[in-house]
Amino acid sequence: MRDKISALVWAAAAVLLTLSLVWSPETALESAKNGMSLFLNVVFPSLLPFFILSELMLGFGVVHFIGVLFEPLMRPLFNTPGEGAFVLSMGLAAGYPMDAVITARFRKQGLCTQIEGERMLAYSNTADPLFIFGAVAVGMFAIPGIGKTMAIAHYIGAFLVGIIFRFYGYGDRVERPEAARSGNIMGRALDALVKARQEDGRPFGQMLGDAVNDSIKTLLMICGFIMLFSTIVKIVEVVGLYALLAAPLSAFFKLLHISPELVEATINGLFEIDLGALAAAKAAAPLIQRVAIAGAIVAWSGLSVFGQVASVLTGTDIRMRPYILARLLHAVLAYLATLMLMRNVSPAILEMLPVVPVLGGMPEGLAQPAFWELFARGLMWSLGVPLALSLVGGLAALLTGRMRWTTPRS
Repeated sequence: MRDKISALVWAAAAVLLTLSLVWSPETALESAKNGMSLFLNVVFPSLLPFFILSELMLGFGVVHFIGVLFEPLMRPLFNTPGEGAFVLSMGLAAGYPMDAVITARFRKQGLCTQIEGERMLAYSNTADPLFIFGAVAVGMFAIPGIGKTMAIAHYIGAFLVGIIFRFYGYGDRVERPEAARSGNIMGRALDALVKARQEDGRPFGQMLGDAVNDSIKTLLMICGFIMLFSTIVKIVEVVGLYALLAAPLSAFFKLLHISPELVEATINGLFEIDLGALAAAKAAAPLIQRVAIAGAIVAWSGLSVFGQVASVLTGTDIRMRPYILARLLHAVLAYLATLMLMRNVSPAILEMLPVVPVLGGMPEGLAQPAFWELFARGLMWSLGVPLALSLVGGLAALLTGRMRWTTPRS
């Protein structure tokens, strides 16, 4: 019966959405064009270098090298394998949905278990600093200083989610063989790199071609989701569904003494992160509440990102339910952390803080940097983050080379 009801609900939703597009084709066309513009000007040039280089680093064994180095750190903190450090770093550098793409690859290659993959998604699904500092703080709020506050609150929330989720599925424990955790950690890391490269076996030309091909396919899928949800948000407003969503949310906000002017931003953010954060910035509400709601929206990331994550996880057994729970928890924690941090910062001080350099202009509140400049910046990040990570891992190896630990795996 549950399957029948679910099938009917999804079928009805698809029919209603199609009829809405037919009823208002001009609105659908314009919103889809806005989504395409966002993809071409921001998403595509910023994510493509990360996607390609992450595939290459998997093929060359760099990820396996980092995994061995960071096992003594990631296991006690988040109860995930050391490869989780690579997922976390690339998620921080590239933002949504880079972490899901890499986690799905790890699961398919057997580098993590189902539970470990779900844990990694819980703490690594973060916005990148360029988005928080540039698009939100400068482009939407026009107050550069709040970028620091929002970023600190966002990453504190992600860290706390990871700590909480380390106990998720804790009963699934299998010991790693003794040989895998004995000996010098740096030597084992180098052995893992060489072994992974030998097992891959592809020549560089083929590896590069596969990386570009797979990256373009994934990005085109992301483009489709951005256009779809950009259209859905506009259709919800046009057909009058906004009032149905706003009524219970307004009562909830009144109970928590949150300005009702932020209801629209929250509804937009439920579907799409950029639209929600922009609406929060423009709302006629106290600054502290606007920033806190925007922080919660960025942590939630929106149903558009959820769809992207669900698509890249296809073919794995990683489930969406823990991911959605983690995003809800992250939104609440980011909201509370932003409130606590903002109470100690006055608007006058925020205005005095230095401006974060942002490429290009900000039409309609969304960052629209020059294509190749943003591509180059993404390229530098995707090369620099793993390098810095390896250096930190080497230092950790010197400090923990003789360390022994119990590794839960399933």
